[in-house]
Amino acid sequence: MTSFLSYLCIFKTTMITNDCIEKIKDTARIEEVIGDFIHLKKRGTSLVANCPFHGEKTPSFHVSVSKGIYKCFGCGVAGDSVHFVMEHEKYSYPEALKYLANKYNIEVEETIDSHVEREAGTEKESLYVVSAFAADFFQEQLWETTDGQTIGLRYFKERGFTEHILRKFNLGYSPDIWDALCQEASKKQHREEFLEKTGLAIRNEKGSLYDRFRGRVMFPIHNFTGRIIGFGGRTLRTEKNVPKYVNSPESEIYHKSNVLYGLFQAKKAIRSLDNCYLVEGYADVLAMHQADIENVVASSGTSLTLEQIKLIARFTDNVTMLYDGDPAGIKASLRGLDMILEEGLNVKIVSFPDGDDPDSYMHKVGASAFKTYIEGQRKDFILYKTQVLMAETANDPIKKAAVIKDIVESIAKIPDNIKASLFVKECSVLLNMEEKVLLSELHKIRLAKLNKANKTTQIELPPEDLFEDKATTHDTAVGSVDDSARSSVIQEREIVRLILNYGSDFVTVNDTTVQIGPLILTNIADVSFEDELCSKIIDCYITEQDKGSLPDIQFFLHHEDKEIAGFAISITTSSYSLSPNWVKKHKIYVKEESEDKLKMMMNGIYHLKKKKTDQILDGLLQAIAEATEPNVQDELMEQYAKYKDMQRLYTEALGTVIIR
Repeated sequence: MTSFLSYLCIFKTTMITNDCIEKIKDTARIEEVIGDFIHLKKRGTSLVANCPFHGEKTPSFHVSVSKGIYKCFGCGVAGDSVHFVMEHEKYSYPEALKYLANKYNIEVEETIDSHVEREAGTEKESLYVVSAFAADFFQEQLWETTDGQTIGLRYFKERGFTEHILRKFNLGYSPDIWDALCQEASKKQHREEFLEKTGLAIRNEKGSLYDRFRGRVMFPIHNFTGRIIGFGGRTLRTEKNVPKYVNSPESEIYHKSNVLYGLFQAKKAIRSLDNCYLVEGYADVLAMHQADIENVVASSGTSLTLEQIKLIARFTDNVTMLYDGDPAGIKASLRGLDMILEEGLNVKIVSFPDGDDPDSYMHKVGASAFKTYIEGQRKDFILYKTQVLMAETANDPIKKAAVIKDIVESIAKIPDNIKASLFVKECSVLLNMEEKVLLSELHKIRLAKLNKANKTTQIELPPEDLFEDKATTHDTAVGSVDDSARSSVIQEREIVRLILNYGSDFVTVNDTTVQIGPLILTNIADVSFEDELCSKIIDCYITEQDKGSLPDIQFFLHHEDKEIAGFAISITTSSYSLSPNWVKKHKIYVKEESEDKLKMMMNGIYHLKKKKTDQILDGLLQAIAEATEPNVQDELMEQYAKYKDMQRLYTEALGTVIIR
C-alpha cells in the first residue's frame, strides 16, 4: 500500500505529460464516458439524455460521437470527455485525466515539478486514499488472519456466500481490537485527521483514537465510478444493546442519500438489460449476484431518496422493486413508488412470501427457482398497490374511497399522459368503477397541483439581448449594446464558426489552392472583434498558425481552457438536424453550406465587413451632426464617402439592396 507521504508530497507535485494527455483524450470515447453516468438514447445523428446538470423531463442534452463533445441546449453546459468528468464529479483537470486513464487502462506518465504547490483537491483525494487503505486492511484481515477466517469468513460461508462473491464486493473483517486499524494506518503514515473525517476512527475524551467498526464484518461502499467512499459494518455479537449495523458518517466523499450500494458492480448490466432491481440491504445484493442477477442495487436500509432515483434514471427507465413479504416490507415498497413515478420511470413490484427477503429466499430455493419466481411475480405498481390496499378495506366504503383517492394520486404523478390514461382504464376494472369518475378525480388532482405551482412560481422572462439561436448565447457576448453592434457580434461569431468548422479545408481562388482558415484571417486582418471570446479564439488560432501548426476544430472543442471549449461547442453545434425523409420520401434536396465553401466563406467575410462598415457610418453621421467647425465637417464627410463606397462594394458582392 502506498504511504500517504509518498502519494501526496508536501513540497512537490506531479504533472501529467502532454503526450500522455493527448493519448488519454484520443482514446476516451465520449459516448462511453458519459454513458457511465447517464442513460443515453439514439436520436438522429446524436445521442440524447436528460441533462445531469439541471432538472428536466424532456431531453435537451446532446452528445456528438463524431466530434467527441456534449452540449445541453437547456442550461448551456458543454465540453468533451475530460470536461464532463470534471463537471459531474467535481474533479480537477488532472483528477479527471487520471480517471479516464484508469478507465482505459492507460499508464499515466508524470513529471515532477518542485515549484508547484499541492492542488486544492488534495484533502478530498486523501479521504479516498485512506478509504482504499482501510478496505485493503479489512480484506487482509478476513483472508489472512486466524480471527478473520474463524469469525468473519465463517459467518459469510454460513450465510451461503461464495468466495467469488466476497472478493467481487471486497468484503472484509474488522478485528475486535480497539485500535487495530488506527495502528496500521499510523505505520503506513496516514494522518489521523483523515481517519476521523472518513469516520473510520473516533477520538475519545482522552484524545486517543479508536476504531469505529471493530468486531464487525465489513461491506465497502463504492461510488459508481468504483472508488470506495464509505463502509457498512455488521456486528457478529448477539447482545441487544449492540447495533446490528453501523455505517460511515457523512463526509466530503460520502453522502448516504446520494449512494446506491452495488451500483458500481451493476451499472453495466442495468444498461444492457434496461432494468434495475431495487432491494433493501447489502446481503440482498450479494444473494442476487450469486444467482447471476447483476442488475441490482440497494438503498441500504434507508428510505429511498430523490437523488438515488435519479442515479438509477441515468442507466434505465425501468425499476423492479423487490421487498420483504411482511406488512412492513409492503408499506416500504409503497412509500418509494410515488417519487419514482414523478421521475418518469416505469415501476414493477415483486413481493416475496411472508418472512422472506431476496437474500433468504434465494438461499432457500436456489438460484434457478429464484430467477423463475421474480420473472413470474412481477406486477405493475398500480395493480400491486390496488390489490394490497383494497385487501385492507374489508368492503368499508369510507376506506375504499380513501384507497381510490390514494391510487389516483399516484397515477397523477406520472408525467406521461398516455401511461396515466392506461392505468386509469385498468384501475376502473379492478375497482369496479366507471373510468370517467377516475379521470375526473385525476384532472382535479392535476389542476390543484398546477394552481399551487402557479401561485408559488415566478416566471423569469428571457433577457432582451438573446440571439435567435439559444445555443450561441454567451454571458460575455453583448450586454447592453445597440442593434448595429449586436448584428456585428452575430457576424463575428459566424466568422469564428466558419474558421472552426472549415479552417483546415481547401478552396481554389484564382487557380491557387489555399486553406480557408488562413485565407479568412488574411481578409479580416483589419477587423477589430468586439466579442471577447471570438477575439480570444482568433488570437489563439493565429498563435498556433505562427508556430507552424494549423489548429482544427478538435483543438478548440477539447481545449484545456473550459471557456474556449464551451464557446467553440456552442457556436458549432445545433439541437436540430435535417430529417432524411426530405430526400427519401419527398424528394426535396436541401443544399448543404459546405457544398460551395468559397461562396460560404466570402459571404461570411462580406457580411462581417458590411456590419463593421455600417457601425462606422452610423458613428460618422453622428459626428457630422455634432461637428461645429466647417473644416472638421468636411473631413468627416470625406471619410463618410469613402466608407459609403466600401459599403456599396460589400452590398453588391452580397446581392443585397441598401435603402437609405
